[in-house]
Amino acid sequence: MLGRDAQLGDARRPGSARTCAEFVRSLAAAFGDRPAVVLGAEVLTYGDLEERSRALALGLLARGVGKGCRVGVLFENSPSWVVHCAAVTRIGAVAVPLSTFSKPPELARVVRHADLHALVLQRSFLARDFTAILEGGIDGLATSPPDLLLPTVPFLRWIVVEDVDVPAWARPPSWLTESGAGAEPLLREAEGELFPEEPAVMIYTSGQSATPKGVWHSHANVMGKTHYLRAMMGRTPGMESEATMPFFWVGGMVMDLLTVLEVGGQVRCNGAPTSGGTVIGAVGPARSTVAYGPHLPALGMSETFGMYAWGTEAPHPERPICPPMTVFDPEVEVKVVDPGGNPVADGATGEMAVRGSGVTLGLQKVARQDAFCADGFYRTGDECLVEGGAVYFIGRLGDMIKTSGANVAPAEVERELVAIDGVVRAHVVGIPDRDRGQIVGAAVVTDGAVPLDAATIAAELGTRLATYKVPRLVAFVDPDEVPTTPSHKVRRSELAALIVARGLRARRRPPEDC
Repeated sequence: MLGRDAQLGDARRPGSARTCAEFVRSLAAAFGDRPAVVLGAEVLTYGDLEERSRALALGLLARGVGKGCRVGVLFENSPSWVVHCAAVTRIGAVAVPLSTFSKPPELARVVRHADLHALVLQRSFLARDFTAILEGGIDGLATSPPDLLLPTVPFLRWIVVEDVDVPAWARPPSWLTESGAGAEPLLREAEGELFPEEPAVMIYTSGQSATPKGVWHSHANVMGKTHYLRAMMGRTPGMESEATMPFFWVGGMVMDLLTVLEVGGQVRCNGAPTSGGTVIGAVGPARSTVAYGPHLPALGMSETFGMYAWGTEAPHPERPICPPMTVFDPEVEVKVVDPGGNPVADGATGEMAVRGSGVTLGLQKVARQDAFCADGFYRTGDECLVEGGAVYFIGRLGDMIKTSGANVAPAEVERELVAIDGVVRAHVVGIPDRDRGQIVGAAVVTDGAVPLDAATIAAELGTRLATYKVPRLVAFVDPDEVPTTPSHKVRRSELAALIVARGLRARRRPPEDC
């Protein structure tokens, strides 16, 4: 077993930190008064980060938050977000970043699903009052005293609102910071009991499922992937960078924030982050050709705490979703497997499976056997093709359309749709069908310059795709009519309903080959 001093590591080398506590202390020691995070006129230096998070950490300890407790953090991209997450993780508690996009039912579901013990938040952001959202989602909160005992969120005991005027059910920030005054030795001892393999964060992904998806990551995962991506992305000492993705997503947290902090850089927050950053691949298949040195981002996800696969060539015209994957995180084992967990042969498709450093410890309230292979590989849900020494991303297995026993990859049909003159965007989903199980449906956005109808599109696609892959229903829509999640992933069930309501029959006779 490591002794306490050995666990604390090198105080002046952020690139060797193994826990979040080591990282915060080493940042302050190495970079001191340099600006770390900036929002408007508010500047958080590296020294401020250590000092402010230390005061909060002591308050958390004094208020009963210890190792393993889950604490929700609900802030815009800001110094406060960084300080609160640092305070939670440096004492061994688990930070649960919450989405500023959440509606009342969504936020209430995550608070309950995560088994939050405490919640810290700002009052409002972009005209959204988070206290009102909480009251609208959590039954009984509006009339509760601040010592919470609510059946709908049975583990939640208190909420701190960072504001001068807080609701009767909440506590002010001073309730935390004043309670820990004079308890400095307590923090040092708590930090000395942290181990890299222990949980540090639980990330909630934005998806299409009604059930929240919480992804566990250890201190080792967070720090190891930060060190790896800092090198892969070529972060340079003292650089300045604008945060374009929300910190509550893995892409924003590790690629926009942590990798820049590790080199003593400055992260500028713009007050309204979107998922439209230069590297959307941080949370899914890459949509960008921005290279980091010789590397193009290919695959990453919340469950791998960011990018783990890269390419060195532009996407293949026949598989344009992301570059051919030839470079992988050396700490991550990768294989493409069949449904039985066996590696597929060259020229075959299967599901990408990953194991090793950076891979999630597990999913909240999901049995391990439902997410992992028996040998410990995590099933990503990404369908990939192995061919000639490279791995190609085909699409999400959950998105696969099965019509009359045949598989149709939406990404393949979408690629051919946007190749039609006049089509600028297309989304393909499966539509329930009594006879075939599913039929192929498409929502199409056109530029209006070329006359198009469903029959014309079907005829054109018939020259490019097998008949069973050609959409039977085509709906012409405006871009803002496509239902999406906050991270711009298409809500496929809602899109299917829209296509059924608006779709035009593209073919009247059943195809002979399906």
